[in-house]
Amino acid sequence: MPLPAPTASAFRTITPGTLPGPEWHQFMLGAVAPRPIAFVSTIDRAGNVNLSPFSFFNVFSSNPATLIFSPANRVRDNTQKHTLYNVRDEVPECVINICDYALVEQMSLASTEYERDVNEFRKAGLTELASDNVRPPRVAECPVAFECVVEQVIAIGDSNGGGNLVVCRVVQSHFREDILLANGPGIDPHKFDAVARLGGDWYSRVIPESLFEVPKPNRHKGIGIDELPAHIRHSEVLTGNNLGRLANIERAALPSAEDVQAFRQEPLVAYTLNKFQHDAALQRRQLQLLGQQLLEEGRLLDAWKTLLLAGE
Repeated sequence: MPLPAPTASAFRTITPGTLPGPEWHQFMLGAVAPRPIAFVSTIDRAGNVNLSPFSFFNVFSSNPATLIFSPANRVRDNTQKHTLYNVRDEVPECVINICDYALVEQMSLASTEYERDVNEFRKAGLTELASDNVRPPRVAECPVAFECVVEQVIAIGDSNGGGNLVVCRVVQSHFREDILLANGPGIDPHKFDAVARLGGDWYSRVIPESLFEVPKPNRHKGIGIDELPAHIRHSEVLTGNNLGRLANIERAALPSAEDVQAFRQEPLVAYTLNKFQHDAALQRRQLQLLGQQLLEEGRLLDAWKTLLLAGE
């Protein structure tokens, strides 16, 4: 059943600035996770290449195509990173490469604080591939790369941990053929083997066993949990996720009373109704369990029919 809302005593409340910087840093990065990782290649005016990963990163617009990453000031000593110097003071261009699991250790190695003129491509054993429209090279081994022009750099703090938002407009992109969907545009998450950053030394990996689908509500207007029948909304069997899936249905798509009654003949439903006909409470619970099973099998309408029978 849905978990009861926790009380205030169940939380640790922390006001920013009341903990040492490194401790607060770990709370934020551990909570805002998993985070995608921008593996950023840049270049200075002398032609020295730099490569470094940043997990303060995401996509913020598809038209215009805009990515933002933040090479934050180091929490330890408030120094700034070579990537920031390059895009802000030298060459306002970069390539945001996206790594998969096969590259995660090499990507991590590239985060080492080497001297300014050291090429992390060489240190990490990665291959420079000439970009089409910008001066920094892209990482040949990465399955995705976005060539970008840096439109602005926005400093949002000048002390330890202060961010520097690098707003990047994508001018060219590259997607390795073997990760693309076979039928339609886009990337197949089963083939991508994506990785993301957590707190501390932890990462996560998107493998087939961790993938699941949730239908987007913006395809229609669901009735909402508040409009579920009371016996469903207050079920001791159904979880919050179950209720959310049931409520993501348009009213016009709900099964009719005739459809519900006809579903009594479905073998598992008929068996349950017959076996527990002398114990109404147990019969309702078993029908709810069956409805939950059907729901988790993706049989939304059959789940609705079963759960509506449970309310009779």
